[in-house]
Amino acid sequence: MLVQKYGGATLSSPEKIKAVAQKISQLSKSGQKLIVVVSAMGKTTNSLIELANAVSPQPDPREMDMLLSVGERISMALMSIALNDLGCPAISFTGSQAGIFTNDSHVNAMIIDVKAYRAAEALDHKKVVILAGFQGVSPTTKEITTLGRGGSDTTAVAMAAAFKAERCEVLKDVSSVFTADPNLIDKAQAIKKLNYYQMLEMTYWGTKVLHYRSVELARSKKVNLYIGPAHSLEEGTMITEKSGNEFESSKALAISTHSWALALRVQGENLTDAWETLQSEFAQNKITFGQFLHSRKGSQGFDFFVTGPEEFLKSIRENEMHFKKMLVDKNEIAVVSLTCTGTSNPQIYNSVLQTLKADKIFPEEVLTSSMSVVVLLPKKMKDMAVRSLHRLIES
Repeated sequence: MLVQKYGGATLSSPEKIKAVAQKISQLSKSGQKLIVVVSAMGKTTNSLIELANAVSPQPDPREMDMLLSVGERISMALMSIALNDLGCPAISFTGSQAGIFTNDSHVNAMIIDVKAYRAAEALDHKKVVILAGFQGVSPTTKEITTLGRGGSDTTAVAMAAAFKAERCEVLKDVSSVFTADPNLIDKAQAIKKLNYYQMLEMTYWGTKVLHYRSVELARSKKVNLYIGPAHSLEEGTMITEKSGNEFESSKALAISTHSWALALRVQGENLTDAWETLQSEFAQNKITFGQFLHSRKGSQGFDFFVTGPEEFLKSIRENEMHFKKMLVDKNEIAVVSLTCTGTSNPQIYNSVLQTLKADKIFPEEVLTSSMSVVVLLPKKMKDMAVRSLHRLIES
């Protein structure tokens, strides 16, 4: 049993869909049981979001889920059509048809159960199951829900867990996980083995190859993950419970970034009151909360640092009545993280600061976790900081 997930870039044209279908057909005809999870073609999701924003400054979250779920449905149907044309029996299912049950949150729902009876029946009939990623249904409200940006990764891991698959393959237009963005760093190195905790750190702090929620689910369900290229035979990256035989070490592994984050300042007697006020603002404006990164107390209130998809951040920046008055200095912030095998050695913290200082980069704030040193700095300095810190990996 194998679960594969194909990203939007690998399905961006009819020619690419047919190429992927050829690969799937060959696997199926060799006797491999397959569930294939697909993302929306290319930039379809972005186009749908733009359409929604063209008719409304603040689209209703329930209707956004109805709209955005269309992208993956197009991909699943086209893939099934292509496979059947190749003589490879296939059937497509939406998230709700496949039994992906979620909570009742819109735009950023979480999977609570998988009842994949129809998928199991199709597999018994020797069919390839093509599943629309990124979506499910709330058993409470009976509404279609979506899982947030990158949610197709989570769909694939959930199906792999439900069927106890040998592994879950996430196939993309990149060959593996790298030590940094190879489009920015010429010396970025492919990483062939990682464990769940290392990958969780990297994805939480901005590595885009997987959504961090999918890694979290894989860790809890012990699903072996593989990230590799969709259209070549180059070896990718395996992510499992264990990745090496090191004892205590503080080796620099990778650089991750959130290219854009915002700081929101909220008044309150204490942190709890300020947090409740912030949550209330999001609820009143029908904006699903993004990823919370950090909070700090200042002389004028409490600052909350948040990030998320571009549409989430734009919705904050463009909300004249509420969020603009909260934005700290109206500045855009970037987050750059150095993930290591461990950060218990204070030399790691010192190396980060000294390396940045040598390039005249002075962070506004530094955070640490058990495996990462994270710097917050102006957005315009992000690329400089990545190049600077990557030297710690190269050395």
